[in-house]
Amino acid sequence: MQSAPAATMNAPKQTALPFRLIVIGIISFLTLVDLFAAQAILPSLTKAYGVTPAQMGFAVNASTLGMAAAGIVMAFLASKINRRQGIWISLALLAVPTTLLGMMPDLATFTALRVVQGVFMASAFTLTMAYLAEQYSASEVASALAAYVTGNVACNLFGRLMSASLASSFGLEVNFYVFAALNLAGALLVFFALKQMAPMNDTMAKSPFAAWIEHFKNPPLRAAFGLGFLILFVFLGTFTYVNFVLAREPIAVAPMTLGLVYFVFLPSVFTTPLAGRAAVRFGSRPTFVASFAVAAAGLPLMLVLALPFVLAGLALVAVGTFFAQAAATGYVSRTATTERGAASGIYLASYYLGGLAGSAVLGTVFDMFGWSETIVALAVALALAALLTLQIKDPR
Repeated sequence: MQSAPAATMNAPKQTALPFRLIVIGIISFLTLVDLFAAQAILPSLTKAYGVTPAQMGFAVNASTLGMAAAGIVMAFLASKINRRQGIWISLALLAVPTTLLGMMPDLATFTALRVVQGVFMASAFTLTMAYLAEQYSASEVASALAAYVTGNVACNLFGRLMSASLASSFGLEVNFYVFAALNLAGALLVFFALKQMAPMNDTMAKSPFAAWIEHFKNPPLRAAFGLGFLILFVFLGTFTYVNFVLAREPIAVAPMTLGLVYFVFLPSVFTTPLAGRAAVRFGSRPTFVASFAVAAAGLPLMLVLALPFVLAGLALVAVGTFFAQAAATGYVSRTATTERGAASGIYLASYYLGGLAGSAVLGTVFDMFGWSETIVALAVALALAALLTLQIKDPR
């Protein structure tokens, strides 16, 4: 059971909200930077290991399998874990597999280490989401969760840029060692910045299985879990295999320049924080539909094998999927009025299973048929997501 002196319960109110949102964004950045940074060096890793794009894509994205597994475990155990301690310990332990990746092990070991990375990233992510939902008022929680997802956007941009630059300048090994140092920096930030933000008493009133059953019996929540699956399916599938399209003729972007491509995430840094307010003002369903429409608008542009068109398409996919992710994160928090840790864990498990499925399914489509057919598969996934929004209803 978690408890705290009454004097510390209002500690978050003592700090200005904008500063707290910045801290939340930085914590998110340092939590998830390993997840996407490796995608920027996929062509280099594929060459170094002498494997196919689909094999290396699966190995790099195997972290999503660990994240899905950790999400399920957190759904059972989140109520028993001290939030702050769980977050910083997870980030400190994350540095271990990240360091070992720098030793360039065989592909099977590389894949296993990515799974372990995913376990620690998702543990920190799930506990932080539950922490924010508990610590912030109803009027602040949407902004807090949007700030966390914005940090995710930032790590997609700057993490990839950093990874591409480090790998080109100093080699793949140094790249992983630097990211291990960032993991430790995240642990230190959580240890000190969240020290006065006392965890809430969140003893689970029901058994874990009862909480799961209750959440899955709730059609809007069930739909939100499905949306999470499809959001990362589309995002990870797009940004994993477009690297190979960019590196090949007729575009043929150089490895160092490939990192600069990820400035396509820059618009998302500014649009994602608006997701919480958009959902409150216009409703969750219209927000989701608009997000998927924006992402879908980017797909035909990526069929034109010229760099400006592909970049424009990627920017639209990023804006749409990140906006939907921020809206979905807040929606799960608002809709699950009890056992939020369990609901967050289920959502994240679904989200990261979608990423793993996107990597595997779309990798197979890409290897067997090509980029055009991959775009068609992405369009089908977005259409399914739009259909799922029919089950979305805002809680009263």
